[in-house]
Amino acid sequence: MISMLSSQQSRPGICRSRKRSMATLIVRNVDEAIVKALKQRASRHGVSAEAEHRKILEQVLLQPAKQSFAEVLRSIPNVGNDSDFERVQDNTAHDVFA
Repeated sequence: MISMLSSQQSRPGICRSRKRSMATLIVRNVDEAIVKALKQRASRHGVSAEAEHRKILEQVLLQPAKQSFAEVLRSIPNVGNDSDFERVQDNTAHDVFA
């Protein structure tokens, strides 16, 4: 179960350049192995489990969506027709293997 409590106060020190309201997120019924892994990860990064949880949520939910392979292919500019790139046999070149 996840519940979110809205807060009208901004959190000092979190976002100094612009003030925005922050909510409180409560997550219940989390497997103990997940909690342990979160605490270990937070320890490796030298932050609290709460700060690590915020960082994970930001990375996962606010990162730009990845493009599919088809979208990447469609984004390649049209640079001409295949005939524009045909190989022209030049018989004047010397045989380099002779």
